[in-house]
Amino acid sequence: MIKEQNEDLLAGLDDLDWAGLNHAYGSAEDVPRQLRQVCGADEEAREAAWNQLFSNIFHQGSRYTASSCAVPFLARIATAGPQPARPTALLMMTRLAIDWHDEYDLPGGIDTVAWRAAAAEFTPAKMAAWHDEELAVEEDPERRRVLEEGRAYCVAGGTFDSRASALASYDAVRAELPALFCLLKDPDPEIRTRTAYLLAWFPKEGAGIVPELPACLDSEVDPRAAATALVAAGLVGDNVLVDRLRPSLDVPDPLVRWGAATALARLVTTGPALGPGDDGLVAQILGELTRAAAAPMSVPGVDFNDGNLRGYAARSLAPLAPHARPDNS
Repeated sequence: MIKEQNEDLLAGLDDLDWAGLNHAYGSAEDVPRQLRQVCGADEEAREAAWNQLFSNIFHQGSRYTASSCAVPFLARIATAGPQPARPTALLMMTRLAIDWHDEYDLPGGIDTVAWRAAAAEFTPAKMAAWHDEELAVEEDPERRRVLEEGRAYCVAGGTFDSRASALASYDAVRAELPALFCLLKDPDPEIRTRTAYLLAWFPKEGAGIVPELPACLDSEVDPRAAATALVAAGLVGDNVLVDRLRPSLDVPDPLVRWGAATALARLVTTGPALGPGDDGLVAQILGELTRAAAAPMSVPGVDFNDGNLRGYAARSLAPLAPHARPDNS
Protein backbone atom coordinates (compact mmCIF):
# COMPACT_ATOMS: atom_id res chain seq x y z
CA MET A 1 0.00 0.00 0.00
CA ILE A 2 2.79 2.44 0.91
CA LYS A 3 4.56 1.64 -2.36
CA GLU A 4 1.40 2.39 -4.37
CA GLN A 5 0.87 5.68 -2.52
CA ASN A 6 4.46 6.71 -3.16
CA GLU A 7 4.21 5.88 -6.86
CA ASP A 8 1.14 8.13 -7.14
CA LEU A 9 2.98 10.84 -5.18
CA LEU A 10 5.98 10.65 -7.49
CA ALA A 11 4.10 10.10 -10.74
CA GLY A 12 6.20 11.23 -13.69
CA LEU A 13 9.48 10.79 -11.86
CA ASP A 14 10.80 8.31 -14.40
CA ASP A 15 9.72 10.44 -17.35
CA LEU A 16 12.69 12.75 -16.82
CA ASP A 17 16.09 11.96 -18.27
CA TRP A 18 17.88 11.92 -14.92
CA ALA A 19 20.95 10.28 -16.46
CA GLY A 20 21.27 13.33 -18.69
CA LEU A 21 21.08 15.68 -15.70
CA ASN A 22 23.93 16.24 -13.29
CA HIS A 23 24.58 16.70 -9.60
CA ALA A 24 27.72 17.10 -7.51
CA TYR A 25 29.04 13.65 -8.36
CA GLY A 26 28.12 13.40 -12.03
CA SER A 27 25.04 11.78 -13.51
CA ALA A 28 21.81 12.28 -11.54
CA GLU A 29 20.43 8.85 -12.41
CA ASP A 30 20.37 7.92 -8.69
CA VAL A 31 18.05 10.80 -7.70
CA PRO A 32 14.76 8.95 -8.44
CA ARG A 33 15.78 6.11 -6.14
CA GLN A 34 16.62 8.57 -3.38
CA LEU A 35 13.32 10.43 -3.76
CA ARG A 36 11.47 7.14 -3.43
CA GLN A 37 13.49 6.12 -0.40
CA VAL A 38 12.75 9.33 1.51
CA CYS A 39 9.08 8.37 1.25
CA GLY A 40 9.67 4.85 2.56
CA ALA A 41 8.83 3.31 5.90
CA ASP A 42 12.42 2.35 6.79
CA GLU A 43 13.72 5.19 8.97
CA GLU A 44 17.39 4.35 8.50
CA ALA A 45 17.04 4.14 4.72
CA ARG A 46 15.04 7.34 4.69
CA GLU A 47 17.68 9.28 6.60
CA ALA A 48 20.44 7.89 4.38
CA ALA A 49 18.52 8.94 1.27
CA TRP A 50 18.02 12.47 2.58
CA ASN A 51 21.72 12.74 3.32
CA GLN A 52 22.53 11.56 -0.20
CA LEU A 53 20.08 14.00 -1.75
CA PHE A 54 21.45 16.97 0.17
CA SER A 55 24.99 15.99 -0.81
CA ASN A 56 24.05 15.41 -4.44
CA ILE A 57 21.80 18.30 -5.42
CA PHE A 58 22.76 20.82 -2.75
CA HIS A 59 26.43 20.07 -2.27
CA GLN A 60 27.91 22.74 0.02
CA GLY A 61 25.34 25.16 -1.31
CA SER A 62 25.89 24.43 -5.02
CA ARG A 63 22.97 23.66 -7.31
CA TYR A 64 22.97 21.60 -10.48
CA THR A 65 20.66 20.79 -13.38
CA ALA A 66 19.08 18.02 -11.28
CA SER A 67 18.35 20.40 -8.41
CA SER A 68 15.53 22.33 -10.02
CA CYS A 69 14.08 19.14 -11.53
CA ALA A 70 13.74 17.60 -8.06
CA VAL A 71 11.75 20.55 -6.70
CA PRO A 72 8.24 19.59 -7.96
CA PHE A 73 8.59 16.17 -6.35
CA LEU A 74 9.82 17.69 -3.10
CA ALA A 75 6.77 19.97 -3.12
CA ARG A 76 4.49 16.96 -3.48
CA ILE A 77 6.26 15.20 -0.63
CA ALA A 78 5.88 18.32 1.53
CA THR A 79 2.16 18.60 0.91
CA ALA A 80 1.04 14.95 0.65
CA GLY A 81 3.95 12.70 1.49
CA PRO A 82 4.53 10.47 4.52
CA GLN A 83 4.64 12.56 7.70
CA PRO A 84 8.30 11.87 8.55
CA ALA A 85 9.42 13.15 5.15
CA ARG A 86 7.39 16.34 4.97
CA PRO A 87 9.41 18.75 7.18
CA THR A 88 12.68 17.71 5.55
CA ALA A 89 11.20 18.20 2.09
CA LEU A 90 10.35 21.78 3.07
CA LEU A 91 13.84 22.29 4.48
CA MET A 92 15.42 21.02 1.26
CA MET A 93 13.21 23.28 -0.85
CA THR A 94 14.29 26.24 1.27
CA ARG A 95 17.96 25.41 0.90
CA LEU A 96 17.63 24.84 -2.85
CA ALA A 97 15.89 28.20 -3.17
CA ILE A 98 17.99 30.50 -1.03
CA ASP A 99 20.99 28.67 0.39
CA TRP A 100 21.77 30.52 3.68
CA HIS A 101 20.67 34.04 2.80
CA ASP A 102 20.17 34.87 6.47
CA GLU A 103 23.88 35.48 6.67
CA TYR A 104 23.73 38.56 4.49
CA ASP A 105 20.13 39.50 3.64
CA LEU A 106 18.65 40.37 7.02
CA PRO A 107 17.03 42.57 8.17
CA GLY A 108 16.09 43.93 4.75
CA GLY A 109 15.26 40.67 3.00
CA ILE A 110 16.51 39.06 -0.17
CA ASP A 111 17.28 41.29 -3.17
CA THR A 112 16.15 39.20 -6.11
CA VAL A 113 16.48 42.11 -8.56
CA ALA A 114 20.24 42.34 -8.02
CA TRP A 115 20.51 38.55 -8.02
CA ARG A 116 18.76 38.26 -11.39
CA ALA A 117 20.88 41.02 -12.88
CA ALA A 118 24.07 39.24 -11.90
CA ALA A 119 22.80 35.84 -13.03
CA ALA A 120 21.73 37.21 -16.43
CA GLU A 121 25.36 37.57 -17.42
CA PHE A 122 26.01 33.85 -17.00
CA THR A 123 23.03 32.02 -18.44
CA PRO A 124 23.65 28.59 -20.00
CA ALA A 125 23.25 30.12 -23.48
CA LYS A 126 25.81 32.84 -22.81
CA MET A 127 28.22 30.36 -21.24
CA ALA A 128 27.87 28.03 -24.23
CA ALA A 129 28.60 30.95 -26.57
CA TRP A 130 31.72 31.78 -24.56
CA HIS A 131 32.92 28.19 -24.95
CA ASP A 132 32.32 28.43 -28.70
CA GLU A 133 34.51 31.54 -28.86
CA GLU A 134 37.30 29.82 -26.95
CA LEU A 135 37.08 26.68 -29.08
CA ALA A 136 37.37 28.75 -32.25
CA VAL A 137 40.93 29.77 -31.34
CA GLU A 138 42.10 26.95 -29.07
CA GLU A 139 44.50 24.45 -30.64
CA ASP A 140 45.73 22.46 -27.65
CA PRO A 141 43.94 19.07 -27.67
CA GLU A 142 43.59 18.79 -23.91
CA ARG A 143 42.23 22.31 -23.52
CA ARG A 144 39.84 21.68 -26.39
CA ARG A 145 38.59 18.53 -24.64
CA VAL A 146 37.90 20.49 -21.45
CA LEU A 147 36.17 23.27 -23.38
CA GLU A 148 34.02 20.79 -25.30
CA GLU A 149 32.95 19.14 -22.06
CA GLY A 150 32.12 22.53 -20.59
CA ARG A 151 30.14 23.50 -23.67
CA ALA A 152 28.14 20.28 -23.55
CA TYR A 153 27.34 20.98 -19.90
CA CYS A 154 26.03 24.45 -20.76
CA VAL A 155 24.04 23.23 -23.76
CA ALA A 156 22.37 20.74 -21.41
CA GLY A 157 21.21 23.65 -19.24
CA GLY A 158 24.10 23.97 -16.80
CA THR A 159 26.14 27.03 -15.93
CA PHE A 160 29.37 27.46 -14.04
CA ASP A 161 28.20 30.60 -12.26
CA SER A 162 26.76 29.83 -8.81
CA ARG A 163 24.33 32.76 -8.93
CA ALA A 164 22.81 31.60 -12.20
CA SER A 165 22.61 27.93 -11.22
CA ALA A 166 21.04 28.82 -7.87
CA LEU A 167 18.47 31.05 -9.57
CA ALA A 168 17.10 28.11 -11.55
CA SER A 169 16.34 26.29 -8.31
CA TYR A 170 14.90 29.43 -6.74
CA ASP A 171 12.51 29.83 -9.65
CA ALA A 172 11.54 26.16 -9.50
CA VAL A 173 10.52 26.60 -5.86
CA ARG A 174 8.81 29.87 -6.71
CA ALA A 175 6.58 28.02 -9.18
CA GLU A 176 5.44 25.64 -6.42
CA LEU A 177 4.50 28.28 -3.83
CA PRO A 178 0.73 28.38 -4.47
CA ALA A 179 0.53 24.65 -3.74
CA LEU A 180 2.26 25.22 -0.40
CA PHE A 181 -0.09 27.87 1.00
CA CYS A 182 -2.35 25.18 2.44
CA LEU A 183 0.51 24.07 4.71
CA LEU A 184 0.14 27.25 6.76
CA LYS A 185 -2.91 25.53 8.25
CA ASP A 186 -1.35 22.09 8.59
CA PRO A 187 -1.97 20.29 11.92
CA ASP A 188 1.79 19.98 12.46
CA PRO A 189 3.30 23.22 13.87
CA GLU A 190 6.71 22.32 12.42
CA ILE A 191 5.17 22.21 8.95
CA ARG A 192 3.48 25.57 9.51
CA THR A 193 6.72 27.11 10.75
CA ARG A 194 8.88 25.78 7.93
CA THR A 195 6.34 26.89 5.33
CA ALA A 196 6.18 30.43 6.68
CA TYR A 197 9.97 30.60 6.72
CA LEU A 198 10.19 29.46 3.10
CA LEU A 199 7.64 32.05 1.98
CA ALA A 200 9.70 34.84 3.57
CA TRP A 201 12.21 34.72 0.72
CA PHE A 202 9.90 35.46 -2.22
CA PRO A 203 9.17 39.20 -2.10
CA LYS A 204 8.09 39.34 -5.75
CA GLU A 205 5.31 36.90 -4.87
CA GLY A 206 4.21 39.13 -2.00
CA ALA A 207 0.82 39.87 -3.52
CA GLY A 208 -0.10 36.21 -3.22
CA ILE A 209 1.77 35.47 0.00
CA VAL A 210 0.78 38.46 2.14
CA PRO A 211 -2.92 37.58 2.47
CA GLU A 212 -2.01 34.06 3.59
CA LEU A 213 0.41 34.88 6.41
CA PRO A 214 -1.67 37.28 8.56
CA ALA A 215 -4.73 35.10 8.02
CA CYS A 216 -3.04 32.15 9.70
CA LEU A 217 -2.18 34.26 12.76
CA ASP A 218 -5.82 34.40 13.83
CA SER A 219 -5.80 30.70 14.70
CA GLU A 220 -2.09 30.10 15.39
CA VAL A 221 -1.34 28.72 18.85
CA ASP A 222 2.32 27.79 18.41
CA PRO A 223 4.66 30.71 19.27
CA ARG A 224 7.37 29.58 16.84
CA ALA A 225 4.94 29.36 13.95
CA ALA A 226 3.34 32.70 14.84
CA ALA A 227 6.69 34.50 15.17
CA THR A 228 7.93 33.03 11.90
CA ALA A 229 4.75 34.04 10.07
CA LEU A 230 5.04 37.58 11.43
CA VAL A 231 8.65 38.00 10.34
CA ALA A 232 7.87 36.48 6.95
CA ALA A 233 4.99 38.92 6.46
CA GLY A 234 7.32 41.78 7.27
CA LEU A 235 9.89 40.58 4.72
CA VAL A 236 7.52 40.16 1.78
CA GLY A 237 4.89 42.79 2.61
CA ASP A 238 4.72 46.57 2.81
CA ASN A 239 3.54 49.11 5.34
CA VAL A 240 -0.11 48.38 4.54
CA LEU A 241 0.39 45.51 7.00
CA VAL A 242 1.38 47.76 9.91
CA ASP A 243 -2.08 48.01 11.43
CA ARG A 244 -2.69 44.30 10.92
CA LEU A 245 0.51 43.22 12.69
CA ARG A 246 0.60 45.88 15.40
CA PRO A 247 -1.71 44.04 17.87
CA SER A 248 0.83 41.21 18.09
CA LEU A 249 3.14 43.58 19.97
CA ASP A 250 0.78 43.28 22.93
CA VAL A 251 0.45 39.50 23.24
CA PRO A 252 1.86 37.76 26.33
CA ASP A 253 4.38 35.54 24.54
CA PRO A 254 7.80 37.27 24.16
CA LEU A 255 8.69 35.23 21.06
CA VAL A 256 5.57 36.43 19.25
CA ARG A 257 6.25 40.01 20.35
CA TRP A 258 9.77 39.69 18.94
CA GLY A 259 8.32 38.47 15.65
CA ALA A 260 5.91 41.38 15.49
CA ALA A 261 8.59 43.94 16.38
CA THR A 262 10.99 42.48 13.80
CA ALA A 263 8.34 42.59 11.07
CA LEU A 264 7.20 46.09 11.96
CA ALA A 265 10.77 47.38 12.17
CA ARG A 266 11.31 46.42 8.54
CA LEU A 267 7.96 47.80 7.41
CA VAL A 268 8.43 51.20 9.01
CA THR A 269 12.00 51.54 7.74
CA THR A 270 11.27 50.61 4.12
CA GLY A 271 7.92 52.33 3.63
CA PRO A 272 6.79 55.97 3.56
CA ALA A 273 7.87 58.24 6.39
CA LEU A 274 5.88 57.86 9.57
CA GLY A 275 3.80 60.66 10.96
CA PRO A 276 3.92 62.11 14.49
CA GLY A 277 1.03 59.86 15.48
CA ASP A 278 3.23 56.81 14.99
CA ASP A 279 5.76 57.78 17.67
CA GLY A 280 4.21 55.34 20.10
CA LEU A 281 4.53 52.49 17.63
CA VAL A 282 8.23 53.18 17.04
CA ALA A 283 8.83 53.38 20.78
CA GLN A 284 7.10 50.04 21.31
CA ILE A 285 9.10 48.38 18.52
CA LEU A 286 12.33 49.79 19.92
CA GLY A 287 11.47 48.53 23.38
CA GLU A 288 10.75 44.99 22.22
CA LEU A 289 13.85 44.76 20.05
CA THR A 290 16.07 46.25 22.76
CA ARG A 291 14.83 43.63 25.22
CA ALA A 292 15.37 40.88 22.68
CA ALA A 293 18.89 42.13 21.85
CA ALA A 294 19.82 42.08 25.52
CA ALA A 295 18.42 38.62 26.25
CA PRO A 296 19.96 35.20 25.48
CA MET A 297 17.23 34.45 22.93
CA SER A 298 18.11 31.47 20.75
CA VAL A 299 15.05 29.43 19.86
CA PRO A 300 15.31 26.02 18.18
CA GLY A 301 12.83 25.77 15.36
CA VAL A 302 12.93 29.45 14.44
CA ASP A 303 15.28 29.54 11.47
CA PHE A 304 15.81 33.25 10.95
CA ASN A 305 19.42 34.21 11.56
CA ASP A 306 20.07 30.54 12.35
CA GLY A 307 17.92 30.83 15.46
CA ASN A 308 20.00 33.67 16.90
CA LEU A 309 17.12 36.02 17.58
CA ARG A 310 19.24 38.25 19.78
CA GLY A 311 21.51 38.94 16.81
CA TYR A 312 18.56 39.50 14.52
CA ALA A 313 17.11 42.03 16.96
CA ALA A 314 20.41 43.89 17.01
CA ARG A 315 20.43 44.00 13.21
CA SER A 316 16.90 45.41 13.17
CA LEU A 317 17.65 48.18 15.65
CA ALA A 318 20.26 49.98 13.54
CA PRO A 319 18.05 50.97 10.56
CA LEU A 320 15.21 51.77 12.95
CA ALA A 321 17.17 54.37 14.91
CA PRO A 322 16.68 57.30 12.45
CA HIS A 323 12.92 56.81 12.71
CA ALA A 324 12.87 57.24 16.47
CA ARG A 325 12.00 60.58 18.03
CA PRO A 326 14.49 61.90 20.63
CA ASP A 327 12.04 61.18 23.42
CA ASN A 328 11.77 57.53 22.25
CA SER A 329 15.41 56.75 22.88
